[in-house]
Amino acid sequence: MPKPITSLLPTSPGRLQFRFTLIGVLLLTISVGCSDQDRQNQPVSRPVKVFRIEKPATAGVKRFAGEVRARIETPLSFRVAGKLLERKVDIGDQVRKGQLLAILDGNDYRLAAQSLKAQLASLQADSNFLRDDLARYRELLAQQVISPPEFERHETAYTTARERTAALEAQLAQALNQLTYTELHADRDGVVTALAVDVGQVLAAGLAVVTLAQLDEKEIHFDVPEHRLAEIQRQQTVNVSLWSEDNRLIKARIREIASAADSASRTYRVKASLLEGLDAAQLGMTATVHIEANTASGIAIPLSAVYTPQNQPDRPLVWLVDEQAATVKSAPVRLGETLSGERIAVEGVAPGQLLVSAGVQRLEEGQTVRLREENALAGHGAIEGSL
Repeated sequence: MPKPITSLLPTSPGRLQFRFTLIGVLLLTISVGCSDQDRQNQPVSRPVKVFRIEKPATAGVKRFAGEVRARIETPLSFRVAGKLLERKVDIGDQVRKGQLLAILDGNDYRLAAQSLKAQLASLQADSNFLRDDLARYRELLAQQVISPPEFERHETAYTTARERTAALEAQLAQALNQLTYTELHADRDGVVTALAVDVGQVLAAGLAVVTLAQLDEKEIHFDVPEHRLAEIQRQQTVNVSLWSEDNRLIKARIREIASAADSASRTYRVKASLLEGLDAAQLGMTATVHIEANTASGIAIPLSAVYTPQNQPDRPLVWLVDEQAATVKSAPVRLGETLSGERIAVEGVAPGQLLVSAGVQRLEEGQTVRLREENALAGHGAIEGSL
């Protein structure tokens, strides 16, 4: 029968010390094992860099480069073809309504009118003779000297001559009109802004000769990119400054916004009518249009705050921080345009929320984090006039 373990141990003072040492080793081993197990069960608190989203600020004043143009700028042309004999104006000349601008060679039209005049005189003589002859035949018919068919024949001859005379008169009037069309006159007061022909050229009817701009209405033409178009409205009052007088602001009103973008620049042409300063704003001057945006700027966050899961690469997310529980939760966002300062415009988050701005790929849903408020980015939640 085996003996008890206690009987095998020494009973001397050395044996007593050995017992205490063995018990201490066993207790230390149990304590270390429990400590490691508790440490494995505790969640890992990861330090993160955060970003506080601020309320979007109202967008500031936008500036666009433009040019002073006349609202009505008409290319004038001859209504008939011919050789240009003389040009009476040059670029920059101010003209009055009815002033002679250019002259064509009108010899052919003059000869055509003279020919028609001669034909008309001959035909009118024949018509007058047939009219008098018809009066005599009417008397003979009343006396029953001639038969009715004979009278009708003379009546028909007179009617034909009369109508031919009327047609020739219309042709002569047309020829005389064409003769007057060999002179080009200004149809309104204005200034010559372009000349397309020189003396000696043979011109076709309708070819632009002189471009005349009206001075009583001026406007600013400028181009707006498509992402700024929503900030501008028709009839909106804007300020305009000229390069020659940069400190002076002139009132203008948006008159027209193009319905389609330019195929080359992908911008929209906007026209603003000047309400004052018409004398100072000379045609062709460079101008700056100052427009106060009527929309609020969007929310911008750091690019480093956005991540996409591996199983959903087309779904951008951000980590929102629960400040009371010190945990994170993912939230989907919709991305906008990329901005300066490594920021991006987003939708789906609200001002005042706190989100993780660095190390987003290492976090998990509901993970405990340790905030580093001293590194929080503040004051950049609004896109300072960049949207």
